[in-house]
Amino acid sequence: MQHVSSATTARAATERAAATWRVVLSSYIGLMKPHVTVLLLGTTLAAMALAGQGLPPVGVTIGTLLGGLFAAGSANAINCYWDRDIDRLMSRTKARALPAGRISDTHALLFGITLGALSFFILGFSANWLAAALAVSAILFYVCVYTMWLKRTTTQNIVIGGAAGAVPVLVGWAAATGSLAWPAFWMFVIVFMWTPPHFWALSLVLKKDYARAGVPMLPVVKGEAETYRQIVLYTVLLAASSLPLFFIGALGYIYLAVAVLLGGGLIVLTLRLMRIRTLKEARAVFWFSNYYLALLFAAMVIDHIFH
Repeated sequence: MQHVSSATTARAATERAAATWRVVLSSYIGLMKPHVTVLLLGTTLAAMALAGQGLPPVGVTIGTLLGGLFAAGSANAINCYWDRDIDRLMSRTKARALPAGRISDTHALLFGITLGALSFFILGFSANWLAAALAVSAILFYVCVYTMWLKRTTTQNIVIGGAAGAVPVLVGWAAATGSLAWPAFWMFVIVFMWTPPHFWALSLVLKKDYARAGVPMLPVVKGEAETYRQIVLYTVLLAASSLPLFFIGALGYIYLAVAVLLGGGLIVLTLRLMRIRTLKEARAVFWFSNYYLALLFAAMVIDHIFH
């Protein structure tokens, strides 16, 4: 009986330890914000495919994606560290690892810095140092310019800060070719223009959260009516910025057709949002914008194969 009891106790202790490790591991993964990173890696992969005749060698491709994953994870982890005070005030973020106390602040910061260093060396040795330097520049811009400065001081935080999320296409292109070219810059512009309507739609849903935390998002400072107008304006600019890749001969009619359909669909949704003005419509714009970017970049790859 005592032997059975000891075995049961040992098994329970092992299960508790395993559960603790799972919580810790999931908390560190959460710091990297994988739901955001996946979309960035998709744009990186598309840029690599467009830069040459198909994807580069397997080692370069895997190294670039791994380096990109760590770069985005680094920026997001340091962002979580810096924003831990306002994350505690927002219902959407108060369950994150730092506000909830599952990871210490120092460990989160060290984790973010380590990921950034790993990203630099992985990209440098697997691809080239231009790609590595671009990835580090994106981390520094996101952390120092957006997180530490713009996010808490101006309604233009998302507009200017969006440049960081557009850099992965440059990283992908540079990793494949060792240089940059006009198609890569136009892909950068597309992601840059996509960011404001995407996040402003979300900020409409989370307006009370941002107001409680004192973050000067557009609907909090300028009001919802102005936010609707800005979302429509930037969506039109986004749709327009997707077309030059066709006109400069980088992509063909398959891409053009998809770009026009997706752009037109997103414009219709934003106009509907401005007219109906409900959170349901704001969510629809937010979610469709995710599909917009993923499908647009998928169309680039498909068109490039047949172009």
